[in-house]
Amino acid sequence: MSSSLCPRFGPSSSSPRRRRHYESMTLNIIIPPRAAFDFGHILGYLERSGNECLYRIENHTITKLIPLLNDRVLIQAASQPDGSLVIQCPALKEPPDAAYSNAIAAYVRNWFDMDRDLRPFLAMAAQDAVLAGAARRFAGLRIVGIDDLFEALCWGIMGQQINLAFAYTLKRRFVERYGAYAEWNGERYWAFPAPRDIASIGHAELRDMQFTGRKAEYVIGVAQLMAEGGLSRERLLALEDWAAIEQALIRIRGIGPWTANYVLMRCLRMPAAFPIDDVGLHNALKHALGRDAKPTVAEIKSLSEPWGDWKAYATFYLWRLLY
Repeated sequence: MSSSLCPRFGPSSSSPRRRRHYESMTLNIIIPPRAAFDFGHILGYLERSGNECLYRIENHTITKLIPLLNDRVLIQAASQPDGSLVIQCPALKEPPDAAYSNAIAAYVRNWFDMDRDLRPFLAMAAQDAVLAGAARRFAGLRIVGIDDLFEALCWGIMGQQINLAFAYTLKRRFVERYGAYAEWNGERYWAFPAPRDIASIGHAELRDMQFTGRKAEYVIGVAQLMAEGGLSRERLLALEDWAAIEQALIRIRGIGPWTANYVLMRCLRMPAAFPIDDVGLHNALKHALGRDAKPTVAEIKSLSEPWGDWKAYATFYLWRLLY
C-alpha cells in the first residue's frame, strides 16, 4: 500500500511539522473473539490517567497513531457484542491491501497480547490466596504492550522515583516537543519520538522540562545507543532467555532491575519477568493481603513461588488493584 494514503509528519525537532486532512472512510478489520479476553478491562487500564498523550478513548473506542510498514497510520479499535474487535482506519482515503490490513491486525493483537492463552494463568490465580481477588475482578485483562523499545525504556526512566501523575506530565512534555503528529477531526494524535531525534539534543533541553540531570543523561544515552545500532528489540530477543535479556538491559546506564523487568513485561512480552522491588507491587500486595504493612522482599519471593512463569501477569493484575 502506498504511504501516501497515511497521515504524514515532519520530523519533530529538525523541520516544521506538516499536516494533511483526509476524508473519512469506513474500513473494518475484524479480529475474532479470544478466550479470556476482556476489552472493557483493557480500556479501564488505559483510562487510568487523563494526561495520556499517545491515544484517546471516547465512547469505548481507542484511537491511536501506530507505526506501520515504515510509516504511520491512525487506527480506532472497539469491541463488538460477540467479543471480537473491529479496527477502523478513519484517515485513509483508499482501502488498504491485504498486507497492510494484516499488519494492522498483527499490531493490535500484539498490543493487547491477544494471541496468548490466558486461561492457565486465570486458573492458577483463582486458586491463589493473593491473586484470587484481582483475577476475579479483572478476568480477561491483558498486559497492554508498548511496541516501541525506545518508548518503553524512556517511560521506565521517566517513572523512576516519582509519582505516576508527574511521570505522565514529563511524557507529555517530551512527546509534544519532539514527537510527530497527525491531525484528524481537529485533534492531534502524537507519535513517540524516534531515537535519532533525541540522540543529538542537549541535556539542558530535558532539564528545562523538569527532567533531572541523571534522567536527561539516561534518555539521551539510550537514544544514542539505539540510533547507532547498538541496541534494538531484535538484538535483545535474539538472546537465549529472559534472564540474559534482563542482564543485557541492566548493563545500560540508567537501567536497573526495575526498569529492565518493566521493559521485559510491557515491550518484550516475557511473562516470567518480575519487578520484585516495585513500590506499586508492594502496595498492591499490602492491599490484597489486608495488612497495615507492606511485605518484605523475602516474603514476596515466597508468595510468588506458585506463580511460576506468570509473574508478569500476576504483577499486572495486582497493579490494577491500585490504578
